[in-house]
This record gives sequence, structure tokens and C-alpha cells, in this order.
Amino acid sequence: MTAISPLLAGLCDDAALFPPGNAPMDAAVPAHLEHEHADHAALVGPFVFPAPRLGELPAILGETAAEQDGELELSLTVPGGTDAVGAALVQLRAIDGVKLVAMEIAVPEGQAPAQLLAALDEIASAAPGVEIFVEVPRDDRRPEILAGLAGSPYSAKFRTGGIVAAAYPDETELAAAIHTVVGAGVRFKATAGLHHAIRNTDPDTGFEQHGFLNVMLATHRATDGASVEEIAATLADRDGTSLAGALAGLSAEAVDSLRANFRSFGTCSISDPLTELVGLGLVPRSSTEPSAPTGSVDSPSTEEGPLA
Repeated sequence: MTAISPLLAGLCDDAALFPPGNAPMDAAVPAHLEHEHADHAALVGPFVFPAPRLGELPAILGETAAEQDGELELSLTVPGGTDAVGAALVQLRAIDGVKLVAMEIAVPEGQAPAQLLAALDEIASAAPGVEIFVEVPRDDRRPEILAGLAGSPYSAKFRTGGIVAAAYPDETELAAAIHTVVGAGVRFKATAGLHHAIRNTDPDTGFEQHGFLNVMLATHRATDGASVEEIAATLADRDGTSLAGALAGLSAEAVDSLRANFRSFGTCSISDPLTELVGLGLVPRSSTEPSAPTGSVDSPSTEEGPLA
């Protein structure tokens, strides 16, 4: 088996169903099962699944039953917000062969932070042991929501991109978010837009894209007391060799602290981050080539679809 270091363990949540990949479900589920049995399995987190498509899942699991080894671990995205969680849980509990390990819950327009937090407490009681992420909106509710998450068992989810340029927060906005959650002890994950390990400009769209290694090192530096300006500079860094070297040189204690803060990121292609990590020397080369479901691409698509 390929040695995946604690720095990278469970880093890549499999969001193959979501843009820009938009992989067909009958390709994405078998591909995820292959990743779970591959040399790089320790890199891979749960299969990210949209609650509105739960009705499609039983048929797919029936087709892949022979390939499954245990239950398919799901991180369920709930774009309808807290009000939609109850029905999704009822539907999910009727499906054999799955295990809910996390929920990623959107915050609809108009929902007050106090309402949100009260609803989360009810959800946590109904789904014990399930990690709950709140997709923190980019509006004037953000400070109050983050303050409410501090000291709670709930985690934050930040959107770091999408299919339009406006979906990408700039480095100052993202740096402020990281600075806030690290300072408050709120665990977080990222989703969308992290198509490469290192900060880059997409050649097709011109979008400025954050790198997932930049986010990791920025999180580490935030734990060391870096300012928002210093964190933003780390997010803007395009020197892959330097970023990879800094992360590879972290002590075991620093790695534990980093990953206690930064849980994971959603990616529509497991093979792309793996290939880049190998190229940067953070994962050893392996004779096993990762598979990618049909429809997985590396750059943003204009095709409409649910967002992770």
C-alpha cells in the first residue's frame, strides 16, 4: 500500500457527482469503491452525496453490491437547509448498505443564526455520531454564525469556488475566515474550486483558484498566530516546491493541530490531487493508477448541477 502520511489522511472527500465533474452516478459510485481499495485509500474521505438524489441511490447500490466491502460512507449535502434534514434522514434510513458519517447543511436566505443553531441541536439529537458541517454564507450573518459555532460540536464549511468567478473568495476574504475559525477552535472543510494543489489562474476561464496546499499551510500558520495579512500571503503563494516543503517539514504535533482545524476538501476528481501530490513529493509513487469516473474534468464547467 502507498504510504499516506497523517498530513493527508482523509483529506479528499469524493465529490465526483458535483460540478465541474458531474460524473454519472453509475460511474461515480463504482469509482469510489475502487478508490477505497486502492493503494491511496487512506487519502480518500467519504462519498459526498446530494440529499435531493437519494431516490437514485438504492438502484446503484444494488448494481455494485458485489464490489462493496461494508457500507458506503456518505457525507450528505442538504441544500434545502435544516428544514430539509428530517425528511432526508428518514429516506436515508430506508436504504441498505450506507452509513451516514457527515452532513453538510446550507443556510437558506432569511434563516437567523439563532434559528440555525437551535435546529442544529435537534438534528444532532436525531443523528448521533454524525459530523455536522454548516455551509457558512458569505453575507452579514457570517460573523454571528461563526461565533455561534465556537464552543459547539458543529463545524464550518467554506465555499472556495464554483462555476462563476464571483463564487471564488479572494485571498483576503478566505484568510479572514480561516483566521476566525482557527482562533475560535471551529473545525472546517472547504468545497468547490480547489482543483489544484497550488494557487493558480485557470487558463480557460481566467478564474483565480485557491490551492488546497495553500489552504493547509495557511491553516497551520493561523494556528501559530499569523495575522490575516500573513495568511492571505500564504494563500496567494504560487511556489509549489516551497509550499510542499514547508508542509513536509511540519512536526507530528503541528500536523495534528493542522488537521484538527482543517478537516478536508471536496474534489470532483480523486486522481487529480493524488497526481499533483505525487509530483510534489508528498505521496510516494505507486504502480496503481487511480481511476476517475466518466465526466470528471479539471476545470470549471458551465453545465448546471448541484453544488457540493
